[in-house]
Amino acid sequence: MTETFEAVTFQDWMRGVQAGMEADMSAYLPAAEAAPAKLHEAMRYALLGGGKRVRPLLVYAAGALFGADAAALSRAAAAVEMIHAYSLVHDDMPCMDDDDLRRGKPTVHVAYDEATALLVGDALQSQAFTVLAGCENVPPARLLAMVRLLADAAGSGGMCGGQAIDLDSVGISLTLEQLERMHQLKTGALLRASVVLGALAGKSLDDAELHALHAYSRAIGLAFQVVDDVLDATADSATLGKTAGKDAADNKPTYVSILGLDESVALAEQLRREAHAALAAFGDDALRLRELADLIVQRKA
Repeated sequence: MTETFEAVTFQDWMRGVQAGMEADMSAYLPAAEAAPAKLHEAMRYALLGGGKRVRPLLVYAAGALFGADAAALSRAAAAVEMIHAYSLVHDDMPCMDDDDLRRGKPTVHVAYDEATALLVGDALQSQAFTVLAGCENVPPARLLAMVRLLADAAGSGGMCGGQAIDLDSVGISLTLEQLERMHQLKTGALLRASVVLGALAGKSLDDAELHALHAYSRAIGLAFQVVDDVLDATADSATLGKTAGKDAADNKPTYVSILGLDESVALAEQLRREAHAALAAFGDDALRLRELADLIVQRKA
């Protein structure tokens, strides 16, 4: 374990990671005035100055469990957040979810234009792998595994595949199993990659460790989406920082539309307990991962 948890509260640890990530990601991006300036300015607009940074927090929490190098964690966390940010830019475009509000400010295609938004997403995706490949304190074989893990999580067998299913599911009744499969790809794959990237920044994983981290990641990945669906149905746009009630307006299948509100809240709590149970073998060293499971389920935005 790389820190004394009793000496640093969860809130202080979280704020420290978030502030550090803001500075690190700024340094990993091209300067706003570097040519082509409009694209670089828009990339910084999309990535910096907002967001809960759940994925970087997961990277750092898993890294704390396995004694990872701080520089490697910085790069892994920035890379996964760049992939996440690119996905949000593209998701918000008129050809996808068509939204004009993200993190409390105009979406990239509104603040700039659609062509710039498309290029911002493309460039952030490329930049993610440039940043991750720059990890100097991770053995080459393990670094290659990390690069492949992030690529797989972002591709058609992960986030992009889940988004494709989501787009094809508008107005269609899905079973609970089909909805879970969609979100294990769309949301869960990148959350799982965040956890495993943080762990791999510290050491090679044995089968038992990998199984436990996957079980934890599956639970928090589904819980994240269940809570998103609950908040979409119950919170306002000012609280969420994005358009509230959009899933229902777009006739999208959600946990709330299939299970109802109360059952969805109960499912999120069940998944929180499953996440805790998956970490039992790690004892107190997994405290930060447990606290993040609590944050994901108990968040209000």
